[in-house]
Amino acid sequence: MKIAIGNDHAGVDYKKAIVAFLESKGIEVLNCGTDTSESVDYPDFGHAVAKALEENKADLGIVICGSGNGIAMSANKHPHIRCAVCWTKELSALARAHNNANVLSIPARFTAIEQAVDIANTFLNTPFEGGRHERRVKKI
Repeated sequence: MKIAIGNDHAGVDYKKAIVAFLESKGIEVLNCGTDTSESVDYPDFGHAVAKALEENKADLGIVICGSGNGIAMSANKHPHIRCAVCWTKELSALARAHNNANVLSIPARFTAIEQAVDIANTFLNTPFEGGRHERRVKKI
């Protein structure tokens, strides 16, 4: 499995922790985000993660910004991207199981780093349930 991860300046420390966790599990990571706390524009990184999925360079994506909203909105501009803002592991499980989300958006200013790692882990380990949810996802 390969994960594309993108972030703005608010998500640098979150990305580092999530990347370390993923790599400890043998998951390959494509870094599409900034590595400094210098102010940058979150859409650039949401688009980069979405493009990585569109070009089959990654299987799933994770994006991180202050609220999680702006970067998710940017990613969701791309066809076939279903990016969900999740601030609990329960939301990330539902995003995968019911919505077949392929990009997770984490709000850095509303989660702790340890919580963000747990949210990402849950997202990556929850399968899509299909069934009645498939019909709904197709309508998206």
